[in-house]
Amino acid sequence: MTGRPPLTGDERTQLIGWLDLQRSLVRGKCEGLTEEAAHRKLLPTSPLTTVAGLVSHLRWVEYSWFSENLINTPDTGQTPFTEGGHPDAEMFVDDVPLAVLLDNYDAECARSNEIIARHSLDAVEQAVLPMRGPASLRFILCHMIEETARHLGHLDILRELLDGKTG
Repeated sequence: MTGRPPLTGDERTQLIGWLDLQRSLVRGKCEGLTEEAAHRKLLPTSPLTTVAGLVSHLRWVEYSWFSENLINTPDTGQTPFTEGGHPDAEMFVDDVPLAVLLDNYDAECARSNEIIARHSLDAVEQAVLPMRGPASLRFILCHMIEETARHLGHLDILRELLDGKTG
């Protein structure tokens, strides 16, 4: 697990440090789960919200924000849906082992960090979504801290429902 960033670190150190801490907690939330448990659908109104589905979603949002949006990398299949497809298609992972999903997530986080290192916090997205203006890397980092932490909370709840493990 990555530790907290230094109490007196500069803005970049704080933002990357907090994001890396949240990212490092994902694997621990999954530790010791069986494949069956990682893919178990516990929420009748949200059947895609499984441990495996959340890990896959976290990998996709890393790719989406840093590779697709920030540096405008052409999609070569990393985005799991096509025009008219299911909006949560990245969470259809019943046939993907949890270990593979975790390794893919770690690799995507490493790619994201390489991209972050090459840009100033004031850099803006090269691929701008039509419904909003361009976001800065600073905004993206804040959003990704929020996104990852929110889904860690979901992982906490799912894990407690699966086997009672908390923390």
